[in-house]
Amino acid sequence: MSDKTALYWFTNDLRLKDNMALEHVARQSQRLAFLYVFNPAWIAPRNYQHRLVGEFSLQFIIESLIDLEQQLRAMGHRFHILIGNPVDIIPTIVQQNGIDIMGCNAHSGWYERKTHHSIQQKLTPNSLHTRWNNYLYSPEQLNSHQQSSTKKKSLSILKSFSTFRQFVEQRDILPTPAQTEQPLNLPEPLDLKGLFKKVQDLSDFLKMNDNKLSRLENAQNLSFNPGELAAQCHLNDYFGTSSPSTYKQTRNALDGWENSTKFSPYLAHGNLSPRQIWKAVNTYEAINIKNDDTYWIKFELLWREYFNWVALKIGSTLFRFRGMASSPPLTSFFAERFTKWCQGSTPYPLVNACMKQLNATGYMSNRGRQITASCLINELGIDWRYGAAYFQERLIDHDVASNWGNWQYIAGVGTDPRGGRHFNLEKQTQMFDPHHEFIHKWQGDEHTAALDSLDASGWPIGMK
Repeated sequence: MSDKTALYWFTNDLRLKDNMALEHVARQSQRLAFLYVFNPAWIAPRNYQHRLVGEFSLQFIIESLIDLEQQLRAMGHRFHILIGNPVDIIPTIVQQNGIDIMGCNAHSGWYERKTHHSIQQKLTPNSLHTRWNNYLYSPEQLNSHQQSSTKKKSLSILKSFSTFRQFVEQRDILPTPAQTEQPLNLPEPLDLKGLFKKVQDLSDFLKMNDNKLSRLENAQNLSFNPGELAAQCHLNDYFGTSSPSTYKQTRNALDGWENSTKFSPYLAHGNLSPRQIWKAVNTYEAINIKNDDTYWIKFELLWREYFNWVALKIGSTLFRFRGMASSPPLTSFFAERFTKWCQGSTPYPLVNACMKQLNATGYMSNRGRQITASCLINELGIDWRYGAAYFQERLIDHDVASNWGNWQYIAGVGTDPRGGRHFNLEKQTQMFDPHHEFIHKWQGDEHTAALDSLDASGWPIGMK
């Protein structure tokens, strides 16, 4: 048995099952400590005047931490939750406690990888162990099937989603199997010592820094219960119904709990892994039915996977105004228009209803996200990055690669071979809300307003 001491740093992988990085450090150590670091920079308005983590997402994270803390306590371990910058905190903890190895989830995000690199630079070489916990594949799997590992060749399979999907399906590249049945064997607990700001009570932490944080159960039309255990229940419940066999037919509905899988918050915060969902689809198909609808759940998981590998390859370009395009889009910034879009008071009732649903619940359907993004870019002529930043703050299921990648896609500066998408709002209303039930429910036809005031207070501000 190893005599090493280990530290596991949870980030967006808030679960114990099918956590490859955790399983690895648990096998490599005799004593193990668990850590989560809440960075106050997340709730500062530094992302186009919006927070990196908004109230719905923050609430979901904290309640997921409560679930994780209870699981670890039942296994005899303490969960250390600290406040500060992980780049400063983690190397100090490693040094003060004589940590030999440290584990964490590998992330495709540019800023997350910069954080990991900065931490790694302060640690002993080879002491940081990462695994691709939240993805179907590993870079090694994809690269091993390519003729060259050069960046140019690696990007070639990512030039479009169709190219990526055909690459993995035609070569029958199977996702890493989910390890869900085997119990997690943890080594002895290690209690961290040192001077750092701790969160003593997670329930009280819900109110820290912002008295306006709303309880999720009080939000309208929202049924997400955060945490790994709740995620497992939802996974079992969903595949215990006939919904998977009709998923493709209902997934574009603007509302309705049962019309889509509702796995996205659990994937975004790591309560579930995509491999667990993939495995559940296979089991459902073996027992019940295998059709185009059940395949489409995997199809959507591949879309998520695709955006993550694009994010990994293009780095900070994911946040650039012109993105991957050779020239920037013909948009600018109109403060008044953007405010009306955020509030749901534009001249477009369907857009208003979607935005009011987002503001009230932290959630919007995939179809609604495409419609509202297209409106901001094409009807309102606004820089897509402001919309992406607003979604990042408001969405309970924000995932950096999927959110910013989809916004680039709609704006025509991403990987869409058609050069962006412009949705006809009247046609979308006729197709998905012909009787205006959704619009009426969310008061989308109330307080509609002209795009601009007569005093031109929303004149554009040029963007570089």
